[in-house]
Amino acid sequence: MVIKQIKRVQIPGILLSIGIFTFVLMAVTALLTHSSSLNITDIWTDAYYRHITVFSFYQAFLSTLLSVVLAIPISHALSRREFWGKTLLLKLFATTLVLPTLVAVFGLLAIYGNSGLLASFFAYFNLKLPFSIFGLNGILLAHVFFNLPFACRLFLQALGSIPDKQHQLAIHLGLKNWYKFRFVEWPYIRGQLPHIAGLIFMLCFTSFATVMALGGGPKSTTIELAIYQAIKFDFDLQVGALLALWQICLCAVLAVFIQKISGSVLLSSNFHSTKNTFIHDSVFSRCWDFSWIILTGLLVLPPLFMVLISGINFKFFVVLSDINFWYAFKNSLLIAFFAGLIAVCCAFFILLASRQWRLIGLNGRADKIEMLATIILVTPGLVISTGLFLLLREFGSLSAMSLYIVIAVNALMALPFALKSLAQPMLQNAQKYELLCASLGIFSLNRFYWVEWKSLRKPILQALCLSFVLSIGDLSAIALFGSHSFSTLPLYLFQLLGSYQMESAAVVALVLLVLSVGVFIVVESVFKEKVVKVKE
Repeated sequence: MVIKQIKRVQIPGILLSIGIFTFVLMAVTALLTHSSSLNITDIWTDAYYRHITVFSFYQAFLSTLLSVVLAIPISHALSRREFWGKTLLLKLFATTLVLPTLVAVFGLLAIYGNSGLLASFFAYFNLKLPFSIFGLNGILLAHVFFNLPFACRLFLQALGSIPDKQHQLAIHLGLKNWYKFRFVEWPYIRGQLPHIAGLIFMLCFTSFATVMALGGGPKSTTIELAIYQAIKFDFDLQVGALLALWQICLCAVLAVFIQKISGSVLLSSNFHSTKNTFIHDSVFSRCWDFSWIILTGLLVLPPLFMVLISGINFKFFVVLSDINFWYAFKNSLLIAFFAGLIAVCCAFFILLASRQWRLIGLNGRADKIEMLATIILVTPGLVISTGLFLLLREFGSLSAMSLYIVIAVNALMALPFALKSLAQPMLQNAQKYELLCASLGIFSLNRFYWVEWKSLRKPILQALCLSFVLSIGDLSAIALFGSHSFSTLPLYLFQLLGSYQMESAAVVALVLLVLSVGVFIVVESVFKEKVVKVKE
């Protein structure tokens, strides 16, 4: 009876994983078959293809290098110092992970743009801004803004895991400052370095919205953006398919390489720092630490504050009274809600199957079923969107299908994050209650309500919030299918930025920021209230 129930539980997850893999494969195949001739050797013979490939690696390497190298002293300083506003700063670090790309881009433009705060300061002294945010400078700045806080949080977790006995031993041996960092703290940082650097490199290599908004022309174009240009503007499916195949190959190699060099890292969404009391303090060390803390504050805080400040302007009620804004707002909510719901449901059923194998030691099978579901990590969302476009155009009007295609692509793109968020809690829950449920005969819907939902309500809602925010800020899918009659808030914001309507764009950026951060604040506050009631 138990074996039958286990097999029955695994069937939906197995079918979903195979279906997702087949779905992606069909979309990619449709793009490839619509190309009359496909020769990947053209990548090496064409100077433009070589340039965008080299630039994709170059900007990803520099972005990763800057993010990781700066994150080490910043996280070290944060682990040693307590100061007013530290908790808020760490929460803002978490905010950058889920912030829609174009909101951050707007904040950076408001500070470093040609008509931004710094440009106004230089103009006051009849000087020109010594750099341009468009091109490689802007891409690196945006990538560091997103990835530096992420790296800091992971390094902080590594430093926080150092046992107190090692700190006490360092004091006993007289290890101070540099020597303590080298022999006690650096081994913990070094252990996480391959995983963090590899993940950031992958994120920067496949970056789309950042490069699209700040690229600044053909000189600063990545493979992903070149695919978009070939399909959207030239409708050159052969070039799009060639570049898509090239990017899939590169991403697959990168994903395997990152998996080989990195170990497993569990990122907790409820990170709490503790004060490191085992430090040898001095005036120099205090100045050194707070210099790095101030530096990271100057990077993260001003763009976010500029989004808040700039959003309240004379165009506020004009934008809110525009029917196009509310149409984009409605589409964004619909897409984000259903994409998030689909992603979490798919993740839940897939993990129901994989955790049964993990419970009996078949980790290889569990890894394979999860890898099938996360194929989107090595397949550009733009490629899937285009493949679906080619598959469905024979069956009716694509304008009527655009909403469903964007929902499907966003759900696929959010699925890996939902899987990562739920994998550990669901496995731990099964380890606790599997035998109890089997002995009491609790299966199916009864088990979901009394065991899964009661225990996993918080991680499930957090995964739903994460998927919702990722979908509401996505630009890659809507960029291909969007038009004046079908738009979302990110596309609407991009169009306003492209037409230099900065005041209106500021209002839309503020709305996106409030939506993105608000869902997490609401969920967190609900659970805090429940904890307080239980304690009382």
